[in-house]
Amino acid sequence: MTASNLNIVVHINEQLLNVYDDKDLLKSYAVCTAKNGVGEQMGSECTPRGAHVIRAKIGDREPLGRVFVGRRSTGEIYQIDDLKKQSDRDWILTRILWLSGLEKGKNRSGSVDTMRRYIYIHGAPDELVRKTPSSHGCIRMFNEDVIELFELIAVGTRVSIVE
Repeated sequence: MTASNLNIVVHINEQLLNVYDDKDLLKSYAVCTAKNGVGEQMGSECTPRGAHVIRAKIGDREPLGRVFVGRRSTGEIYQIDDLKKQSDRDWILTRILWLSGLEKGKNRSGSVDTMRRYIYIHGAPDELVRKTPSSHGCIRMFNEDVIELFELIAVGTRVSIVE
């Protein structure tokens, strides 16, 4: 198994992210996608469909629960009480895998550009990863799972997001 053989499929309806080594299922993770469902438009807060690639990996060696704002570490570590105090905050924790669309006019360029929409696979408070769509468009994962995925895949890994 090499990182170049790996690919990811996010199944919106099942709220699962599967990692494949060629066609063999290697890992399966629970995820949480957008509360607003699927869609590609800028400002929709929907999870985009189609073919993507991991454009950047952010957060290498950061501790579990590290808080990110604008893809930068704040130096904070998330605590359960933080969610109670700031329940409307879009918590981005631990690791970020920044997605870039590959299909011009569908999820790349103009008002449908996944990367310009800042759509990530990222860690989130465990309470927010409950296999019920509730994100603002990103794909949320349990923090320990996103660390494992981050170590497993490389920049350039293909990601298909399907219903």
